[in-house]
This record gives sequence, C-alpha cells and structure tokens, in this order.
Amino acid sequence: MKPKGLVLGAIASVPAVFLGLVFSLVLLGGSKPVAAACAPVSAATGSDIHVDRYSADQLKNAAAIINAGQTLNLPAKGQMISVMVALGESGLRVLDHGDGPGPDSRGLFQQRGNGAWGSYTDRMDPTTSATNFINALQAVDGWELLDPTIAGNKVQRNADPYHYQKYWPEAVNLVQALADEKSPLQDGGCAVPGRPGAGDDYPWKDSPTWLQVGANKASTSPLNMYYRECVDFALWRVNQQMGSASAPFKFLNGTFRPDGKRLGSAVTWKAGWHAKGWPTGTTPRVGAVVWYAPGTGGADPTFGHVAVVKEVNDDGTFIEEGYNGNPPPDDHNYYTRTVNSTAPSAFLYLPVHEEKK
Repeated sequence: MKPKGLVLGAIASVPAVFLGLVFSLVLLGGSKPVAAACAPVSAATGSDIHVDRYSADQLKNAAAIINAGQTLNLPAKGQMISVMVALGESGLRVLDHGDGPGPDSRGLFQQRGNGAWGSYTDRMDPTTSATNFINALQAVDGWELLDPTIAGNKVQRNADPYHYQKYWPEAVNLVQALADEKSPLQDGGCAVPGRPGAGDDYPWKDSPTWLQVGANKASTSPLNMYYRECVDFALWRVNQQMGSASAPFKFLNGTFRPDGKRLGSAVTWKAGWHAKGWPTGTTPRVGAVVWYAPGTGGADPTFGHVAVVKEVNDDGTFIEEGYNGNPPPDDHNYYTRTVNSTAPSAFLYLPVHEEKK
C-alpha cells in the first residue's frame, strides 16, 4: 500500500491553512544518486528551424547570439538575456540605422559608434556584436541574480530599465527552440547541487508551528515563512545552495521577487521563479525545488506544495525531501520519499553559475 502524507504551503500573512493529502506519489525501491551536471549548449544555425512569427534571418541571428554565448561559457539565462535585448533593440534584425536617442546606433543590439562597441563592421556583424554585448554583460557585478531586464539595462543603459521585460518570454522560447534537443536548456537549466543531501539540517526544527500556538500567535522564521512549513524548508535550502547559510539571509519571502511581491505560499512559487528570471522545467535535478500545483498528486487544493530534490535515481524516480509531508502526528517534520519524476507539476532550478559554499 502506498503511503500518504499531508502537505502545506503557507505564508506568514495567511491566517487560515488547509491540509491536503499527497497520494500515488511514492514508489518503493532503492536509490542511486546521479550527477546533475549540465552539458554545453549547442545552437542550430537557424536555417532548419521554424518558429512562428520569426523569419529565417531572425532565427540565424538568434542562433549567432546563442553560439557566441556558448563560446564564452555563458549560462542559459545569459543567453536568454542576450536574445531578449536583441529583440527589444532590433527585433533580431541587423539594422543599418539608429533612432532619436541614438542616431549612430547600429546592428542587432543598436550599439553606439562611440568606440566601446568596435567598428561599424563589428556592430553590423551578429557574432561580433553579440560577443561584445556578452562580454559587457559578464562584467556587470551580480548580473546573474538581477531581473533579466535590469541586467540588460545595466549593459545598454537605456532610459527605461523595464523596456526589455515584455521580450523575456519570447527570448526563453527562442533559446529553447534553437538549442540542441539534448541540451539541458530544453528543461530550463540545471540545479546547483548545494546541500540537498545534508538531511534534516533545518535550523528551526524545534520551533512551534502555527497549529501549536494558533495562527494569530504564530511567529515566522528569519525567512519570513511559518516555522516548519514546506515553504520555509525549501527557502532555507535555496539560501544554502546560493551561499547564504546564516543571517542575514539573501532570499526572504518579501525580498525574493525583483518586482516587490512576496514569494508567497507554494502556489505562487513558479510565478516567483519566472519573475526572477530563474529557469523551470520537467526534469528532476539535485537541489531543484519540486513544485506541485494545487491538487496535483494530492497536494493541498489551495496552496499546493514545495519540496527539494535530494537524489535522482536511474529508474525515472527521485528522492524528495521536505517538511510537512506526512500525516499527524508526524506532520511539520522532516520527511523523504521516492517520487515518480512525472508526478510534480514542475521543477524550479537555481542559477547554474552560483558558487556553492
């Protein structure tokens, strides 16, 4: 008989919490860790790929940007930022004219004729202009953690820092379409193996839950989530893997999203990843956040559930770790279970470049 468990996805501002059963998730069997390494990205020429609304020349230019990124070891998010900026500046066309603010701007990235971007020939060449943009992007301190449009603005220095925001979804689609089908880009990136194998190292495991003291009296952890909830453990693991294992923590419920909204309960975590420009996908990778939409696999019908990938097995399953995944009296404690990789709604990956500490 397959075991069942209770899950919870609550935030500090939610006065009432509903519990939901998790079922049909657990598969019995041994586990064998698999490395979560990412293979290099290889881009097509664009000539044999069809993407709605884009011409062959536009796709070739996008592929040139991706290839330039690969050459410079630029992670997937950086390639997407580069394509996003080219979409916002030129529509992925090599323009031989500028605009009002920059009459001397030219090329895919509308680079100025001030000497910083090379010669006219350099600016009109897709690969050279992309290489120059990527070099400038990589020189921006902490670009990987910035909202994609802000990272692009740091390079381009255009008047509206949010000009590129509307081009981000298309940039993600284009990079995925032009990436080799075996590339991890098809699943949005790779997780960072930080400390998901550490076991129950959650620092507030003895703190009272909201059920014990009442929702009106419940206090929150330093991450601003209710103690011993699935979201608090998952955000603890995110901080660990991103090199922030003690106060002051880098990622909090109220500061995670660049748009100022709360990361929130489990139901909103995928949207939070998208707002931050972090990748998501359907393949389990060590350290990735496991995201269950409300009602999926028995998750709470209002709040959903989040956990973390502890190990990945050879048989299409993975070991999930988290908090508040068992029925009473073992709720709000640490748990692990083996889950079929197709059971969750998505996996939320961390940036591939971050240094593990």
